[in-house]
Amino acid sequence: MRLDKFLKVSRLIKRRTIAKQMCGGGRVKLNERVAKSSSEVREDDEITLSFGNRSLKVRVLNVPEGNVSAKEASGLYNILEDIRSSENDFEQRRDLT
Repeated sequence: MRLDKFLKVSRLIKRRTIAKQMCGGGRVKLNERVAKSSSEVREDDEITLSFGNRSLKVRVLNVPEGNVSAKEASGLYNILEDIRSSENDFEQRRDLT
């Protein structure tokens, strides 16, 4: 499955167009490399998303064939890191591995 579609289906990002924009802006990494929206996502891949003051790293557990329900979406990935930086550049880090 394409990276932009996976981000939308998993509900990590609300819309596919936003996922494409984030990939185009270099704010999405797939296995520690900046990824294009057309990159193929496979099980056990690691995706890092850089939002304004937040960085989220997840491991792909399952790649669905098509759309999934909201309840099933959170089961597609496992959160590895959730880093939020405040206005003072102080990072609050939450490792979930």
